[in-house]
Amino acid sequence: MNLQDCIEYCLTKTGSVHDYQPLWDADRVKVGGKIFAIVGDLNGRSSITLKCPPALAERLRDEHQNIIPGYHMNKALWNTLFLNGKLEDALIRNMIDISYQEVRALLPAYVKKALAAGESLEAIK
Repeated sequence: MNLQDCIEYCLTKTGSVHDYQPLWDADRVKVGGKIFAIVGDLNGRSSITLKCPPALAERLRDEHQNIIPGYHMNKALWNTLFLNGKLEDALIRNMIDISYQEVRALLPAYVKKALAAGESLEAIK
């Protein structure tokens, strides 16, 4: 997957919105106003940073050379995946799914209810 593929897949998630943070020189994808994916370059390498349960985050780092602790994020909860073609697309999509669910689970009940009902989150901001 490349950067654009990652953003496009993230945007298939209910209630997801995309923006660009010039200070970070990175694209962000959020749900309910909370980031679940940061897409950009890290030292010239395309990457995506995603939230993950701590035990899984550590296991993935041990198993894959192209997954490191989340850059500028809580190292226990976030991983950065390098998009250099060495990680399977299915793994990247699965990690995006997990990140989205991890972030969505922590949203306030009224936001979760709006997402479940398919309501626009713009109205509740």
